Amino acid sequence: MGSPFEFKQVIVLRKDLGMSVGKLISQACHACLGATEEAKKARSGSWRRWRDEGAKKVVVQVESLEELLELAKKAEELGVPHFLVEDRGLTEVPPGTVTALGVGPERSELVDRVTGNLKLL
Repeated sequence: MGSPFEFKQVIVLRKDLGMSVGKLISQACHACLGATEEAKKARSGSWRRWRDEGAKKVVVQVESLEELLELAKKAEELGVPHFLVEDRGLTEVPPGTVTALGVGPERSELVDRVTGNLKLL
């Protein structure tokens, strides 16, 4: 049986920074909100469908800034709403550190073209 979700959002977190669980959660929230706002402006129909079907989110991990930036580039090329999080540097990482990426909400098969090969967090 297939998934009941046609749309989803994927949050990608950098594991190489050694952030605490609380910091990871905070960065995931920033990525979720940022990407959601981008989608609401650029793809309001997809955003609304995602919200109405339950706002599915999946959290995955990468091991480097380079991996994260490559994913953002791929999302851009595919026209998938996305948002890179740059931390203000008030707690655990230096100012300007890129910590997370929100991809979507958008159709699941399109989001999977960006993040489908990544490990769950």
